Amino acid sequence: MKFTLSWLKQHLETDAPAAQITDKLTAIGLEIESIVDRAAALADIRVGYIEEAGQHPDADRLKLCKVNTGSGMIQVVCGAPNARTGIKVALAQPGAIIPIDGSKLKAGKIRGVESQGMMCSTRELCLGEDHDGIIELPANAEIGALVAGVLGADDPVIEINLTPNRPDCTAVRGIARDLAAAGMGTLKDDPYQVPVDGSFDSPVWVRIADDVAANAAAPAFYGRYIRGVKNGESPDWLKARLEAIGLRPISILVDITNLATFDLGRPLHVFDADKLSGNIDVRYAKDGEKLQALNDKEYTLTRDMVVIADQAAAQSIGGIMGGELTGCQNDTVNVFVECALFDPIVTAKTGRKLQINSDARYRFERGVDPQSVIWGIEVATRLITELCGGEVSHVVKAGTVPAPKNSFDLRITRIAELGGVSVSQDRAAEILTSLGFAITAGEGVLTAIAPTWRPDVVGEADLVEEVLRIVGYDQIPTVDLERETSLPVPALSPMQKRVGLARRVLASRGMYETVTWAFADSRLAKEFTELKEGLFLANPISSDLDVMRPNVLINLISATGRNQNRGFSDLALFEVGPEFFGDQPGDQRLVAAGLRAGATTDRSWTGSRRDVDVFDVKADAEALIDALGVPAGNIQVNSDGAPGWYHPGRSAALQLGPKNMLGYFGELHPRILKALDVKGRLVAFELFVENLPMPKKKGTNRPPLNASAFQSVERDFAFLLDATVSAEQVAKAARSADKGLISDVTIFDLYAGKGIEEGKKSLAFSITLQPTKQTLTDEEIDGVCKKVIAAVEKATGGALRG
Repeated sequence: MKFTLSWLKQHLETDAPAAQITDKLTAIGLEIESIVDRAAALADIRVGYIEEAGQHPDADRLKLCKVNTGSGMIQVVCGAPNARTGIKVALAQPGAIIPIDGSKLKAGKIRGVESQGMMCSTRELCLGEDHDGIIELPANAEIGALVAGVLGADDPVIEINLTPNRPDCTAVRGIARDLAAAGMGTLKDDPYQVPVDGSFDSPVWVRIADDVAANAAAPAFYGRYIRGVKNGESPDWLKARLEAIGLRPISILVDITNLATFDLGRPLHVFDADKLSGNIDVRYAKDGEKLQALNDKEYTLTRDMVVIADQAAAQSIGGIMGGELTGCQNDTVNVFVECALFDPIVTAKTGRKLQINSDARYRFERGVDPQSVIWGIEVATRLITELCGGEVSHVVKAGTVPAPKNSFDLRITRIAELGGVSVSQDRAAEILTSLGFAITAGEGVLTAIAPTWRPDVVGEADLVEEVLRIVGYDQIPTVDLERETSLPVPALSPMQKRVGLARRVLASRGMYETVTWAFADSRLAKEFTELKEGLFLANPISSDLDVMRPNVLINLISATGRNQNRGFSDLALFEVGPEFFGDQPGDQRLVAAGLRAGATTDRSWTGSRRDVDVFDVKADAEALIDALGVPAGNIQVNSDGAPGWYHPGRSAALQLGPKNMLGYFGELHPRILKALDVKGRLVAFELFVENLPMPKKKGTNRPPLNASAFQSVERDFAFLLDATVSAEQVAKAARSADKGLISDVTIFDLYAGKGIEEGKKSLAFSITLQPTKQTLTDEEIDGVCKKVIAAVEKATGGALRG
């Protein structure tokens, strides 16, 4: 929301400087977004006077002007068609900074004639879009004076960052009211809300369709016919206000509607009455009905959109934008003024569907004051008749203005209980009254009727907030937490700590964390699972994010594709976040997922570069499992347990016992990569963090470190096995032979081929024996080796190779 300081002072009687006003705005919850001092940009531009404007000797379209600067005469070559003797202009001399591009003006020659300055247009000074000629300043402007003061551009432009719950502050008057309540001045009376008597019956009548009325999509519509108006260019004060906040003046009638929108938060629309076909009908649009809007775009409407139509067609989109066919032009003589109320939700849905962002939509979807329908038509009438003349009809009314239903009790003790500041009942009543609340005092209680422009006030806590923000949040004392009120539990739960640890572990393995949407494209998500109805979003933020993601890998794979398209093929990404399988509480699980693509390292002269494979992500998953307190040696790898989005035979499930599924790892199925338009081979893992058992005691499940002072011993074995026997079976059997001495089992060779019969394979592994009490003797080592051989033979049916 933008406004100028002088505009604010049209509503607020105050002598406070701009800095004090902006500080107070932030203090009461209207945070300052920016303050633009336009005078600073125009510091080098001064008033000049053309003493003589003659023809350039070598150019038909250029003029040679003698310009009085106030301190002397200079020669300026100018091509503007309106450059002539006797006018005052905005003059830039050599060394001046031109606002439009920030360039420094230099003296030079134009067609062989020296030019010692530049006479500027509105556009060149960033004061508007007019570039057809130079600015003509008022005749009483002092030669040599700063142009900023002459044009009223020495007025700072203030922008506040307005939250959606304050529709009243989409109006300059609403902001002034808050400042007055905060002690920054006195709120002035608004002279434009005084009723205007009509002199004839309007030839245009209004009807609200039954279904629109039943749904309260357009509760009320007030209109007025004004005949004999004279449209044209707006007066300077009106143009200056609109241009200061970035709006382009169009004509008096159009500019009046923009003024009312920003000044009072009351959107209006003015129809050229001579272009209307019969009476006004507020109805729902017909499916496929088209409307050419005032922004020169054609829109196709649907059945759920409210339109203002005549007897021929829709002429305006309710609460959003008018139509071009019935728009006012300079030759408009008779007008019909619309002042209506539209439902915020219907307006928001329509604007979003049509992708129209207008000033009217901005206000209606936040909640326009319902009572503004009554006084808004009077504001429009007074402004139009004062600036355009004309004769007004009686007001045409359709529908009913909603009655306020917002009375609440404020217990004075609750201000201190909820806000920490003691405020007297009289002071609280004074604050609320200044904000527009109707107050009735009781014993320790104030009954407050909220003004119709404050739909955000819905209970006692809101009244406490209103009092607190005017008293000042800086008045809330800082107090130490008493011992008995300090936090009884750690700030982070064990699961929150586990999530943070998971992120650190995966990042330490060279993976980059991604944070993606919790939504996904249903066309991609269905490749992973059958989508339940509850997963679809009723109001998605975009068409390709229409479902809650059933799998974290969807977004990781998509991110990989986007990186590949930009030339980054070697990737290691991970995300720790939720995935969803229903719309009920608990229908989600926390997943740590990772993905690798391309090669393990950059290209190097050492030749160590290789493509990633399933064992890289298996190592990632096992490292994370181990870090979260579950020894990787306790995990079973089920080669048949991975779901369909993994490549069969190149993937596996990770389990802790037969029922506790911890996750999956493997190469992603080519079908999935094709559906997501990703090239190459991708390997990934998923771990269900909540399925990993939490430590039974404070700390972790890891055993204490017992470093041994004795030398470890390694022994190698090679077994002839059936080809179906997994390496895990062998390692597990070998480790079980003597859990006290065997600290590690490592597979280091696999052979099948010449010398090995078909259906068989040779698997070699080493064991590490780590004594803790004494150095092992040869007999003790041989005894353990015999146990290993027996255990492997029993578990696998294999035989030790000679």
